[in-house]
Parts: sequence; C-alpha cells; structure tokens
Amino acid sequence: MATPTRPPVSQPGSSDDGRATAGDGRARRAGRGPGRRTWPLSLLLALGAVVFLFPFYYMAIGSLQSVADPSIGGAFDFSNLTLDNYGQINERVDLLRSLVNSGIFTGAVIVSTVFFGVLAGYALARLHWRGKGTLFALVLLVQVVPFQLLVIPLYVMIVRSYGLADSYLGMIVPFAINSTAVFVFRQFFLQLPEDLFSAARIDGAGEFRILWSVALPLVRPALLTVVLLTFIGPWNEFLWPFLVTKQADMQPLAVSLANYISNAAGRASNPFGAILAGAVVLAAPAVALFVAFQRHFTSSDIGSGVKG
Repeated sequence: MATPTRPPVSQPGSSDDGRATAGDGRARRAGRGPGRRTWPLSLLLALGAVVFLFPFYYMAIGSLQSVADPSIGGAFDFSNLTLDNYGQINERVDLLRSLVNSGIFTGAVIVSTVFFGVLAGYALARLHWRGKGTLFALVLLVQVVPFQLLVIPLYVMIVRSYGLADSYLGMIVPFAINSTAVFVFRQFFLQLPEDLFSAARIDGAGEFRILWSVALPLVRPALLTVVLLTFIGPWNEFLWPFLVTKQADMQPLAVSLANYISNAAGRASNPFGAILAGAVVLAAPAVALFVAFQRHFTSSDIGSGVKG
C-alpha cells in the first residue's frame, strides 16, 4: 500500500517565504506611492480655494476700513479697522427691518416652492395618468422663458388688478412655484426603488402617506438643494420687489441697499467701504447657509430602504 504524501511545509527561511515577504514589501510601497503623488493635486486645490475666497476676504476687510485702499496691499492693512461703515448704512437704511422683510419674502417663497415642487414632482414621477409627458415637457419649456419678459403683464395683473402693491403677497406670488424645483424633485423621485412604493401600497398606505413617510425621508439631498437654490433667487431679487414696493418699510434688503448705494453712499466719509459693507450684509446670510449645509448635498439614504 502506498503511503500518502503530505504537502511540503515551507520553512520560515525558505525562498517561498522570501518571495512572499518581498511581495508584501512591494505592496506596501505601492500603497504609499499614490499618497505621495497626491500632494501636488492637494496643493493645487488649496491654491484654487485661496484664489476663490480672496474676493470675499477683500470685501470683508474693505468694509471694515475707515480709509479706502483699493489696491491689493489694502487687503492686508489692519491698522484702521472700524465698524463706522456699517453704522452709516444703518443711519440711512433700517437694516433690521430690511432683513425682516427679506426673511419673510424668502421664507415664504421657499415654503411654497418646496410644497408645490414636491407635489408636482411626485405626481410626474410616480403616478400614472394621461398627459403626464406633455405636462412635463411644458414644465421644461417654462424654464427657457426669462422672467423679465413677464414683468409687465405680472405687474398689471398683481398691482393693478389685484391691488397687491406694497404687500408681502404681491412680492411672493410670482415666485411661489418654481419649475426648476419640480424638475429636481421629479428626478430624485424617479431614482427611488419601485419596491418601496409597491410594499407601501400593499400595506394599505395612500399616496400622501407614501409621499410623507416613504419618499420624502429618502430625498433629503433634493430638499436641501431646492432650499438653497430657491434661497438665492428671492434673497438677491431686486427688480420685482423694486416695482411693487414703494414704501421704504416694505422693501427687502436688496432694494434698500441698492437705494442706499445710488443715493447716499457717495456722500459717506468712505464711499468705497460703505458699498463693500452693503455687499457684506447682503452676502453674509447666503454664504453662511451654504457653509452650514454643503456637507449634506451628496448624502443620501436611498439604500437604507431596500434589503438584499
């Protein structure tokens, strides 16, 4: 009877072990290689960030200087920093009242845009009804129509026909529905697995319950995207609030600052600093909102709703 042979066992000092050790060493060196090669890219991105942020830094420093210095070196002059430029604006413009007006205008537009955008986007993405494709094509066509083309008929209808001049409702109505928000929500709802909606319908949930309990928690990035995109529009909007508001206590911040820059900034002790101070007041809330929520843009919990 033949005796079964056992496979040879390599000793610690054998050549096989040496080849394995050499291979592990090469793998470790290869793992360190990409890290070494990424520092030029990191340096390039850092330089790009500095170049991008420098105008904001220059605007903030210029708004705090008592003596205007429009040169590049003025961005690094910290000897004459003061808040007088902001005080001069507040003497001519009620900043607190203007901020409240802008907050009411922008907040109402955001709420109405999200509300109607969610309903329309869900209906276009998940409900089956005749004419859905045609209606979505019309939604896309609305985006190519410039708002300036509609200003005159909107003014006649809202101000003269409805008498909504110098009112929050008159400022809000033209921006209550945003076709871009409808498009964004529709695309996000289309990405959700159909099994989630089928399971909810089998359990007896209605469409509004499915929308609130199943769909909305999974499209949080879409909600944040729409909120931020919608915020920028009404917060910086000048033309329409300027047309429908004549009373100073009803004007939002963009209109109040524009009136100050055109009428009173030239008589300030530092017109350059006063203009930059107005720009800082207008830009600060938008920048703070983007910084606070930028890390949520790409996060999504779609995969958590499906097993397997």
